[in-house]
Parts: sequence; structure tokens; C-alpha cells
Amino acid sequence: MSPEAAPQDRAIALVTAYYAAFNRSDRDAMLALLADDVVHDLNQGARERGRAAFAAFMARMDAHYAEQLRDIVAIASADGTRAAAEYVVHGEYRSTDAGLPEANGQRYVLPGGAFFELRDGRIARVTNYYNLQDWIAQVSGGAA
Repeated sequence: MSPEAAPQDRAIALVTAYYAAFNRSDRDAMLALLADDVVHDLNQGARERGRAAFAAFMARMDAHYAEQLRDIVAIASADGTRAAAEYVVHGEYRSTDAGLPEANGQRYVLPGGAFFELRDGRIARVTNYYNLQDWIAQVSGGAA
């Protein structure tokens, strides 16, 4: 994206590049799009800070889940400082994550979303959301 592009377009391109790297399982490319002091708000969980904490989170996720995001729609504020994305997670629960149901390769499809704060061409905050109870019901064989 050219530097002459509108801030809103640059923000959407940044979020789109982040999710493209996610779907390629290119964690280095994802990390390169983050500010050093990135804030990561986990769904129904703690707030983590810094690129190293984000890398550790992704390593934990990769150990338990295989996911692809589809139907991604990104929007951004006119000034390019805020963005949001909605998507559908298509995943496989590969190994049991602590405190969650037993994993045995269950597949799930789950809507999700994220909110972003953007600064100096990087992602400074990402806040993720999905319905944990829906996910638990899917991997447990029940209905949400």
C-alpha cells in the first residue's frame, strides 16, 4: 500500500495483511505487523503486553488448534487509528488445552471478531472476541 493511500485504506490493508499471515501460519509475518509494546486482550481472559507475550500466545494456540479464518471483513476509522474485523473461524481442536474439554480432533465453525488500535503503521492493540460457550458446546458435541 502506498504511503499516499488514505489512512483508512492503509489501516484496512494492515488488518488484511495480519489475517493473511495468520491463515498462512506465518507467525513471523504476523509479529512484524505488531508494535513492540502491543496490547493483546484475550477473549474472556487476561491482557498481555509486548510482542514476546503475543508470540508465546500464538505458540500455545498452535500447539492446540489448527484454524483458518474465512469471510473476513475489515473496516477502519477515517483517520486510520482504529479498525475492526469480523470473520468465521474454521478450526480443529488437536490437543487438550488446560481447563477446556478433552480434544480429539473436533472440528468447529465459530463467528468471531477483533478490534484494533493502530499506530505508526503497526498494530498497537488487538482485542479478540468469540462466543466461548458456543465453542465449548461444539467441541463437547452439544448445541450452543
